[in-house]
Amino acid sequence: MKDQVGALIANGIPAAALNSMMPDEERQRIRQHCMQGKIKLLYISPERLMNELHWLLPRMDISLIAIDEAHCISHWGHDFRPEYAQLSVLKDNFPTIPIVALTATADKVTRDDIVRQLKLKDRQTFISSFDRPNLSLNVRRGFTKKEKIAAIVHFIQAHKNKSGIIYCMKRSDTEMLAEELATFRIKTTAYHAGLLPQRREKAQDDFINDRVDVVCATVAFGMGIDKSNIRWVIHYNMPSSIENYYQEIGRAGRDGMKSDTLLFHSLGDMIILRRFAQESGQNEINMEKLKRMKKYCETDICRRRILLSYFGEEATEDCGNCDVCKNPPQRFDGSILVQKALSAIYRTEQKANIKTLIYILTGSDREEIIEKEYDRLKTYGAGKDLSYKEWKEYIYQMIQLGYIEIDYTTNHKLRVTPLGQQVLFGEIRAELATYRSSEEKGIYTKGRGKQGFRYRPIRPKVSTTVEETLLDSLHQLRKQIAEKEQTLAYIIFSDDSLSDMVDKKPITIEEFGEIRGVGQIKQAKYGRIFVALIRFVLRLPKE
Repeated sequence: MKDQVGALIANGIPAAALNSMMPDEERQRIRQHCMQGKIKLLYISPERLMNELHWLLPRMDISLIAIDEAHCISHWGHDFRPEYAQLSVLKDNFPTIPIVALTATADKVTRDDIVRQLKLKDRQTFISSFDRPNLSLNVRRGFTKKEKIAAIVHFIQAHKNKSGIIYCMKRSDTEMLAEELATFRIKTTAYHAGLLPQRREKAQDDFINDRVDVVCATVAFGMGIDKSNIRWVIHYNMPSSIENYYQEIGRAGRDGMKSDTLLFHSLGDMIILRRFAQESGQNEINMEKLKRMKKYCETDICRRRILLSYFGEEATEDCGNCDVCKNPPQRFDGSILVQKALSAIYRTEQKANIKTLIYILTGSDREEIIEKEYDRLKTYGAGKDLSYKEWKEYIYQMIQLGYIEIDYTTNHKLRVTPLGQQVLFGEIRAELATYRSSEEKGIYTKGRGKQGFRYRPIRPKVSTTVEETLLDSLHQLRKQIAEKEQTLAYIIFSDDSLSDMVDKKPITIEEFGEIRGVGQIKQAKYGRIFVALIRFVLRLPKE
């Protein structure tokens, strides 16, 4: 509010804000100006609004009521706040005054709920594009704390003297990161709700006025921040929903210039976020939103298409500005697979959820399938050549590409979109990414720390000694893994670690754990593949 009021006054528009932190005399002065018509735009929080509803507001000549961050009204929104739900009283008390609800992050279900909660009748809905083509989208998976910090430092150094935000899940992480970055002479500050108001205000003011380049913050930072030259946003932890993620990366590149985003995704984040979702008052919806966010991080299809389809916007082409597009997976014409799935959805009268749809396609004889007579559908067993896991992956791709949407209000039943209808009737082709297991993708799986990689044959340069051959082979393997994980080679292992491998020549997983720079996580993650290479170069039999 403070930032926006200041900007309006600077542009000659009389504006003010009412909040509980003001002295009584200041609040009274603003009330007088409002009643005298001297204030053209008044900012007020929902909590404060209830205190002024029956005294100040009736004494003002109000021409429009605008509700910002309107997704907070909806139980389906990513940031539901009970105080916002009380705003339906505005229509009761001011039935003739137009009301506009504004938000940058509301899917179809949330938009409908906002209308219902505010009791808006004969309303008009205006939806602009969710596309932000100037933002690059990048995800990194499975990094340790040390690896994340190294990657962040390298990222910031590549964006020297550019403003950026690092979002963290925990308050302690914001302060830890700020201290770590300061050791690299990066001008940084921390921001979270636990700081004293003066410290929070100073941190925000320093960032807005370019006295620091980086702010390490919880999601408490950013609402209403009107700084157009933010060039990048990093998520130190995975957000709990696509809505949260989209809103937070949207704080970069507001001037339309090229800006970058980077998201770190790990099993640890999932464990914490799953617990938060289960303990929330909206267990089911928050778990589903978390599942969609996880799928976004693990996807093999254009990330921008996923974001746009999530908010109900169709995109028929890949963006070319995300890490998946820049390192594309193998694709195939999946039109027949999509048509089988969409046909099955229609034949259930669009009453099936993902699990039921897969049971139909694979010809399952489960009780619920037989009971609903889905075994009599023409599409029953039409996809029995694929496994449950394969169908699950492909159906999520169909959702992410915008061919199918999930109706959260009706037990997650699947609906065919207009774009999906075009595929069903053969008007357009549907390209899907070839199914790969979690190990092939380099994604963690529950209970397993190791990852599998398909790497090109190692062809070391001709050397006079086995040590030179081994070192060159290790460099090649490290490079291929770095390419696979879309990270820097030294983050996999430093040159010092490779040199130690050459000296010690570990031929078991246990011996590999004794190498400098190899902790438990890297031992479990990379041990088998490096030991296999060392044994191969030394001409030893496989372990």
